[in-house]
Amino acid sequence: MDFYSLKKILDNEVEKRDNFFEVSYENPDPILIARRYQDEKIALICSLFAYGKASLIVRFLDSLDFSLLQESEEKIKKETKHLYYRFQSSLDVANIFITLKRVSQIDSLEDTFYKGYKKESRVIDGLREVITLLKRVNSYDSKGYAFLIGNPPDTKKLSTLSPYKRWNMFLRWMVRKDCIDMGIWKKIDKKDLIVPLDTHTFKVSKKIGLLQRKTCDLKAALELTENLKKFDPLDPVKYDFAIYRIGQENSV
Repeated sequence: MDFYSLKKILDNEVEKRDNFFEVSYENPDPILIARRYQDEKIALICSLFAYGKASLIVRFLDSLDFSLLQESEEKIKKETKHLYYRFQSSLDVANIFITLKRVSQIDSLEDTFYKGYKKESRVIDGLREVITLLKRVNSYDSKGYAFLIGNPPDTKKLSTLSPYKRWNMFLRWMVRKDCIDMGIWKKIDKKDLIVPLDTHTFKVSKKIGLLQRKTCDLKAALELTENLKKFDPLDPVKYDFAIYRIGQENSV
């Protein structure tokens, strides 16, 4: 498929899906819960648990009492002791709430991210700043919790890094503003975002010729982002949700 034909298809998909009702309980996505609150900490929780079947993600997120972010750590542990999700135990769930409560007493997630990002306008540097802070304020550790928040990215080891899909999805929600994304953050330029690469997006992107890399890693996410910049250099990640839905619906 040539450049202009593919661009037209993708632009049509973006336009078709850019409506509030594209996300619903019948057509679930974790942003369904996140945009209900319009809060960066709640959005981060929603994005970090966004792995697995979309309907089950939404069901779990719906069971969370996000007002606990304002409560004592003892109450957080008490009220979440019955909760778990796939790799995360009730203690893992409690500790992501505790971590974000502690962070809120230090700085906003946006300002923390901006400290790293502002030097060279690189998302990876911002992510490293945020994840480092999350680890610093809470020494709790487990396999489930480590999976949830990940490690600060090392730019010297891109080929060994995961795509940071859930983190990049969180950034898409926070930075972009349309009928899907919330655009709460104002300091980050959407042209610098990285595509939240998951298996759906990876497979579709390879199938339609937007991606050559054979491994679904951070290098692949960066390659796809660079190729999407050819369609829209100022907002390459606007194509993410459309490509994801195409893969989810097996429509190519």
